[in-house]
Amino acid sequence: MKLLRVGPPGAERPVVLGQDGTGYDLSGMARDIDGPFLAALDAAALARDVAAGLLPEVDLAGQRVGAPVARPGKVVGIGLNYRDHAAEAGAAIPDEPVIFLKPSSTVVGPYDEVLVPRGGDKTDYEAELAVVIGRPASYLAGHAEAARVIAGYTIANDVTERAFQLERGGQWAKGKSAQTFTPLGPWLVTADEVADPQRLPLRLWVNGELRQDGSTAHMIFPVLELVRYVSQFMALEPGDVIVTGTPAGVTLGHPGAAFLAPGDVVEIEIDGLGRQRQVLGKA
Repeated sequence: MKLLRVGPPGAERPVVLGQDGTGYDLSGMARDIDGPFLAALDAAALARDVAAGLLPEVDLAGQRVGAPVARPGKVVGIGLNYRDHAAEAGAAIPDEPVIFLKPSSTVVGPYDEVLVPRGGDKTDYEAELAVVIGRPASYLAGHAEAARVIAGYTIANDVTERAFQLERGGQWAKGKSAQTFTPLGPWLVTADEVADPQRLPLRLWVNGELRQDGSTAHMIFPVLELVRYVSQFMALEPGDVIVTGTPAGVTLGHPGAAFLAPGDVVEIEIDGLGRQRQVLGKA
């Protein structure tokens, strides 16, 4: 199933898409697409409800699309998880996943404006596969357990202010935490529809120019290992999001290339997960 949230910020309604792209309103059975909803989600049963015509249709035309998960409890970032990206950044291949946290206040919709922060002049893009957690998880023993706690997948732009990240004390959190720095969506695609999360091409364009053209097949640490590994250090809860790293092609890896500026347009696509688009503004 494809799940999404539509409406103004803070007043989004939960919606499920039928096979033909028709939207069906879930607000009669769920407050939102949030942790409690995901913990109880039965994708097969929901599909049967849609097929049986038990849910009212909703007109999606002209409606804003919000992040497909209501304000996550936490967004867990993974750094340097593609060999080609580590090489372009001049970093060693990590022996274990690099973990950082992004505030949930960074999460916005897939078409919302992304703001260059005050004092920032090196704002960069990062196309990423995002994993949405659907069951509580701590100290997972292996990949089979990790697979069982995944609700689904979506697209993330892990926007980063490189000047804050690299020139202001060397703390990644400074460069990852500005408002609007985690566009998510457009949909949450339930895990049963993603046959193999390690075979997903992902691409990113800036002003129509292809900048990133990679595949999750080239991750250093695959999705199931990331979920297992992260659960050793923190409790994962339904609705949490893990953004799994970016392939080569970021501005940082191309000396002399222009960083993002107000008016620029960033578009990201992952096969089967849809496409998002942001226009840059200024905080």
